[in-house]
Amino acid sequence: MAEEEAKKVEAPPAPPPPTAEETVEAAPKDVTEEKSVIPTPLPLLEEKPADDVKALAIVEKPEPTEEKIPEGSIDRDAVLARVATEKRLSLIKAWEESEKSKAENKSQKKLSAIGAWENSKKANLEAELKKIEEHLEKKKAEYVEKMKNKVVLIHKEAEEKRAMIEAKRGEDLLKAEEMAAKYCATGTAPKKLLGCF
Repeated sequence: MAEEEAKKVEAPPAPPPPTAEETVEAAPKDVTEEKSVIPTPLPLLEEKPADDVKALAIVEKPEPTEEKIPEGSIDRDAVLARVATEKRLSLIKAWEESEKSKAENKSQKKLSAIGAWENSKKANLEAELKKIEEHLEKKKAEYVEKMKNKVVLIHKEAEEKRAMIEAKRGEDLLKAEEMAAKYCATGTAPKKLLGCF
């Protein structure tokens, strides 16, 4: 009966823990997958005697502490390595974002500087064009004024010539009348009658 109870009290054997080489090899291969192999300590069970006749105590021998410490240490090292890798990756990602942001800002700054340069050059050219247009308008106005003055002078000259011709005609008419009166008074005929004879 004691043997049966001893069999009942014994827990099923735990699977053997992985060796240090297996844990080290498994950690770098799959960093994202968490593997925590922490063996649970088996409780020490004592059988209480039913009778005070014989007391059997079955004590399980705990695994040596040397294996537990390296195994936990290896797991801890794997977790720390994974955390360090994640930290490094996040730092790299942050650096990449920072560099991209810097590049974007730099290009935006240069583009805005080029836009400002283009606008200033356009404004200068437009101001120069306006200045030239104003200068040309001024010259045009001066030329128009000169032409109007010339037209006035020509008109005045033409009026003077007309007046001279009218005066000459008046003189010629008077002369012709005087000559006709003289010829009538003397009774002689003019030597030139009409210009055609």
